Amino acid sequence: MTALQSKNCGRLEGLARIPGDKSISHRSLMFGALTVGETIISGLLEGEDVLHTAQAMRQLGATIDKGSDGLWRIYGAGIGGLQQPDSPLEMGNSGTSTRLLIGLVGGHNISATFTGDASLSKRPMKRVMDPLEMMGATFEATDGDKLPLTVTGPEDLLAIEYELPVASAQVKSAVLLAGLNARGTTTVIENKPTRDHTEKMLQHFGVEVDVEDLGDGKSAISVKGHQTLQPGAIDVPSDPSSAAFPAVAALLLEGSEIALPNIALSDRRNGLYLTLEEMGASIEICNPRIQAGEQVADLIVRGTGPLKGIDVDPARVPSMIDEFPVLAMAAACAKGTTRMTGLEELRVKESDRLLMVANGLKACGVDLEMGEDSLTIHGNGKPPQGGAMIETALDHRIAMSFLVLGTVTPEFITVDDGAPIQTSFPTFVPLMNELGCYLGAVDG
Repeated sequence: MTALQSKNCGRLEGLARIPGDKSISHRSLMFGALTVGETIISGLLEGEDVLHTAQAMRQLGATIDKGSDGLWRIYGAGIGGLQQPDSPLEMGNSGTSTRLLIGLVGGHNISATFTGDASLSKRPMKRVMDPLEMMGATFEATDGDKLPLTVTGPEDLLAIEYELPVASAQVKSAVLLAGLNARGTTTVIENKPTRDHTEKMLQHFGVEVDVEDLGDGKSAISVKGHQTLQPGAIDVPSDPSSAAFPAVAALLLEGSEIALPNIALSDRRNGLYLTLEEMGASIEICNPRIQAGEQVADLIVRGTGPLKGIDVDPARVPSMIDEFPVLAMAAACAKGTTRMTGLEELRVKESDRLLMVANGLKACGVDLEMGEDSLTIHGNGKPPQGGAMIETALDHRIAMSFLVLGTVTPEFITVDDGAPIQTSFPTFVPLMNELGCYLGAVDG
């Protein structure tokens, strides 16, 4: 365990180059491994989660290497060409790659065993297993739906139409990835919009994906099986979920101004930034553009004074599900009450994030109420006292969120283990310190 401490600091300024988007990085490796030919990736996030994905795809038959020029090159095995691995696929802490790869493996006539760390091994996989069993895959899992888990794909995969019981980009993606190797057309119906990286990136790789608007936020996403993925080049934009941490820190420290270039900012990923603007944040969006099928922009974030409490639109939850912990830090410093509802998905992330956030904020002196799927935070326009040791439960976003809060609290905030930050944002501590923060190990 590596305890980290965050101290009150002055304003932040400078250029913050955020690592590549984690969701897009995972998919770049997976989809590149399904092509026949060479795919070249620049800007790949080299955090532990993504490196686990790269190793898993090697075990499934792809050739993946990083060159001296910093570019990643993939020579794929093609749809239907994945090989049965001769050892378990170790996924570390990565729920995204685990669920997506369960779909990918379950769509091939091979078997693979998935293992993970203590945190990932507690996360349920049933929501992915259910539709894949309908397609013909079989499972052996710990406690019914936990890792270690073995999936075996059928000889003849069935195409299905599946309506998502809960909004989940991971489940949608798992079914679509399995469907790539099915006879016929596989359709996923979602009742609320979720991240659409899989659809956009499949199209970037030359796959025909049909997206039908059914009205009232409902849509049907369909993919025909046995299409060919075309290799090419991908420039991974920077991760908006990681950018949220320096952005919120800058907003809370009056007089700050930081630039965040090349941020992925589609309407399925911009929920936090819209919410912060409603709270009074100064966020300037510059140079919007399309990059590898994704909407990208540069951000300038300025700390212009206290934020205000608001009621967060629950319809926005899927577009900012990973950002609620750091939004809660902003709400704790805002003037007035912030109400967040529809947060049940937070309870099955790397930790029970709803509980971890509530417990940590209470320890820092914040007045709040937590419900089964809600969090209400009463701010008084200034930071809470701080001075707490925060239990992170091996959750990288809990650790980073409370380290952000510690940049404005009168007393230090310490997180019990900063090591999981390496899974998604390995440059977090040096980047924040370059902007003007004081983050470091407790012993100095």
